[in-house]
Amino acid sequence: MDQDNARGIRQELCKYARKIVDNGLVVGPGGNISARAGDKMYLSPSGFALEEIGPEQWIEVDIPTGQVTDIGLRPSSEVLMHLYGYRQKPDIGAMVHTHPPNCIAFTLIERELPIMFPDQAALVGRTAYIPYLIPTTDLLADAVAAKVNEASSILLGNHGLVTTGRNLREAYYRTQVVEESAKIYLSARAAGTPVPLTAQEVADIAALESEDYRIQLLQKMK
Repeated sequence: MDQDNARGIRQELCKYARKIVDNGLVVGPGGNISARAGDKMYLSPSGFALEEIGPEQWIEVDIPTGQVTDIGLRPSSEVLMHLYGYRQKPDIGAMVHTHPPNCIAFTLIERELPIMFPDQAALVGRTAYIPYLIPTTDLLADAVAAKVNEASSILLGNHGLVTTGRNLREAYYRTQVVEESAKIYLSARAAGTPVPLTAQEVADIAALESEDYRIQLLQKMK
């Protein structure tokens, strides 16, 4: 991959890392994100708060072999989760792992996040769920890899959220929408019984030309 392309990916990672922190989707040194370019991925380094990472500090990892480019920093402890995800679904362009408070709260009481409003139906669809597994282990990495072809968002019980997309913009927006969905569900449940969209209503949204255009635009833009 040429240096200009790599430089652009590193800058984009910095941009979305700051957005994640600014929107309270992680605290402290939590969470990790990556973007793919061919057979390489660029991943957040271990021990850094996301907003602290400079453009040259994102770790280049060869996806087929797992070999890390030596720049004196260690990759995120969740490196296997990202590697296995990219290997399992080659059209993934980015992975975002965060610890959104409403998502975590939701997993303490529920497993199946219903589809409740149009943006959730159009941008995310079904959200998968994985019961609690010890972070940073190959058990968690295997479990996430087993779900990436089923859903673009995966709730991790007592832990957080993983989203994927064709680019960082798409994966990040999915993170925002799932967190908002969890917040809406918790608020609705506190007041009464949540009423999700029906399967037909979800299908009708997916069939809208305007939503198809928006999704295509989202996938192309950075």
